[in-house]
Amino acid sequence: CYVLFPVFDLISFIGEDGSATSRSFFKAGTYVAVAGLIVSVPTALTGFWDWLKSTPNHTQAWRTVNTHGVIMLTVTALVVVNLLMRSGDDWASLALTIESLVVAGLVSVGAAYGGTMVYDYGFNVETSKDHPVYHESEEDVFPGQH
Repeated sequence: CYVLFPVFDLISFIGEDGSATSRSFFKAGTYVAVAGLIVSVPTALTGFWDWLKSTPNHTQAWRTVNTHGVIMLTVTALVVVNLLMRSGDDWASLALTIESLVVAGLVSVGAAYGGTMVYDYGFNVETSKDHPVYHESEEDVFPGQH
C-alpha cells in the first residue's frame, strides 16, 4: 500500500488539476493509504513483540531490527501526516506528492532491512543463532563474511 498510493498521487499530480482522472487517482490513493495504515498498526504491534521477546541485545541482528523498526515507525507517522494533508483536497499537490514519494522510498529501505532479518539472518524463521550476527559485538558482519 505504501508504494502504491504514492504512484496514485504522482499520477494525480501530473494529471490536469481538477480533472476526473486526477481526482479519481487521488481518491484511490487516499483509500490505499488508509488501508495501509490499518494494516500497519497490528504489524507494528507484532514487530514490537518480536523485538521485545526474541531479539538478542547488542548484536548485529538487534541493530538491524532497531533500524528496521525506526524506519517503519517513521513511515507510519508520515502516512498519518499524509492523510491529514489530504483533507479538503481533490487532487495531489506538489508537497503531498513529494511527501508520498518519501514514504515510498523509506518503506522500501525499511523493507530491505526486514528482508535482511528474514532472508540473511533467518530471524524467527529457522534456527540460525550460530550465525555471527547473533553474537554480541560492536562490529557488523556483512554478506560473505563469517
